[in-house]
Parts: sequence; C-alpha cells; structure tokens
Amino acid sequence: MNKKIWVAATGLVAVGMIGGYLYAGGSDRNEPKANNTVNIKELVQEYTSRTKTAESASITSKELIVTDGNAKSLIYDLPENEFFVSIAPYVDKTHPCATHSLTGCQGEMVEKEFNVTIVDTEGNEVMNETLKSQSNGFIDLWLPRDKTYHITVEHDGKTAESDISTFESNDTCISTMQLMEKKSI
Repeated sequence: MNKKIWVAATGLVAVGMIGGYLYAGGSDRNEPKANNTVNIKELVQEYTSRTKTAESASITSKELIVTDGNAKSLIYDLPENEFFVSIAPYVDKTHPCATHSLTGCQGEMVEKEFNVTIVDTEGNEVMNETLKSQSNGFIDLWLPRDKTYHITVEHDGKTAESDISTFESNDTCISTMQLMEKKSI
C-alpha cells in the first residue's frame, strides 16, 4: 500500500472514531455527572440551609438541578417513590413560584414553628407535626408520589389550608398558603 493512501486511510479512521465518540456523548466529558450514591435528601438540605453553595439549585418533580459558577449543570434524579415539595406559609408577602429554587426562593416567615397536618384523599393522616421553617422561610416535605393531599398549616392562631398533589406535572414550590385568622361561626 502506498504511503499516501495509508496516511489518508488512517486519517479517515481517526475522524470516524472521533465522530462516533462525539455522537455517542463523548463531547459531554467536561459536563459534571451526578453521583448516584449521593444521599439526595441530605444534598437538598445542604443547598436549602446554604451549607453547600452553588450558582443555583432548583428542584423539579423529578430532578435536582445544580448549576455552578461556570454555568455547568449537575442533575440528580429524585427518589422514584417520593416527591419533594416546599411550602412557604405567609401573612403579608409571598412570591409567585412553581419550581422551587433552593438557592433563591425566600419566604416571609423565617424559623417559625408551624403545626402541619397532611391528610390523603382516603382520610389517612400522613403527618401531624410541629415543624420549623428554615432560614429561607420554607418547610421542606418529602411525600409519597402520585397522590393528592389536604394540608393545614397553623401558626399563632392563624390557619392556611390547601390541596396539593404529587404527580409528575405538579409544582415543587407552594407559596400560596396565606395564614389568616380562624373565622368564628
């Protein structure tokens, strides 16, 4: 085989291998990959409490998406049987939100105690606890997926009630629970 043909053939093989590598996803080598052994609940708590920092960290119904200062994203799958939802009860101020930002959303009632009751559609009490909102004013909950719940939040003689669902299309940020005085009948 003549030397020019051999060099050209070798070059074509190399180009083909590089193209196949890039087509198969090798171009993502510099993108961070999620570690499947990480405890996702602990990681969410670290971003919420700001003990772990990122440019942004948001949580959808299926994924935790963390973006660093170089605009590279690391995506973690959430548990298949649990749904994350964060609730910010308020009296005066709220913000519109659907996808909770662990690094950006700020609720009005920081580090306050709330009586939280959650009942499913069959009438089963899923939770009846006193919970403290975090430094971001939110109460983070992990609930069973694919259900609808009625949530009652009480604080200082005021109550808020709402129905929420934990299906794939549902919001992870609930900022619409305004605490109001209980009405006498």
